[in-house]
Amino acid sequence: MIRRTVPAFAAALAGALLLGGCSGSSSDTAGASDAGGSTTLTVFAAASLKSSFEEIATDFEADHPGVDVQLSFAGSSDLVTQIGQGAPADVLATADTATMDQAVEQELVTGTPQDFATNTLTIAVPAGNPAGITDLASLSEPGVQLVLCAPQVPCGRAAEKVEESAGVTLSPVSEEQSVTDVLGKVTSGEADAGLVYVTDAASAGDAVEQIDLPEAKAAVNTYPLAVVAGTSQEELATEFTQEVLGERGQEVLAAQGFQAP
Repeated sequence: MIRRTVPAFAAALAGALLLGGCSGSSSDTAGASDAGGSTTLTVFAAASLKSSFEEIATDFEADHPGVDVQLSFAGSSDLVTQIGQGAPADVLATADTATMDQAVEQELVTGTPQDFATNTLTIAVPAGNPAGITDLASLSEPGVQLVLCAPQVPCGRAAEKVEESAGVTLSPVSEEQSVTDVLGKVTSGEADAGLVYVTDAASAGDAVEQIDLPEAKAAVNTYPLAVVAGTSQEELATEFTQEVLGERGQEVLAAQGFQAP
């Protein structure tokens, strides 16, 4: 089965069309079967989960013939907003509990969200570290082009906690909506440094270097996931969450640098 990975905004657009009454066919709803007889399971996941969830989805499809897992990645707060606006989804995985709590309060998910991983921040700099970044304090030096996540997304909230704990004030030149956007500006050389998750820095390979950030211990992010309310594929969605929480899913996450919850 071919698994599609699409930007979350595309799913949000589909949801908006549904709300507008553009199409009432079952093929337009989350978890529906397409014309070829396959069943689509739509998973909304935090951008930092891209590599690991792609691998987990491949394993899940292998164990569930006829199931097509469609993955949509974005900043966690964007995902919750999109589901709230009607974007079709079956599973939601966020990069912190605060964002998942918003989904619970809005009754966008069912049951009790389950924690499946933790992650921490690190300083990422372009290969060669041209700005000579050495630690957190050096990020506040004049002329340093620093990029952070926006405060409303999990990686941004974590960065704020690190600042508060260390007593350092950071002045980023831009604030991004996802950790992958921060990493992209670092790898392209647009930024001298960025605060990203250790898993994202590791996935970038030789394109970035990591600078030790002991202050990150003050801001450990816990990742929860839950079944989206109103899904037509609740049983299949629950099985996917169990795949993530199970031995194989945890092995994949660990290999990407995530820690157990």
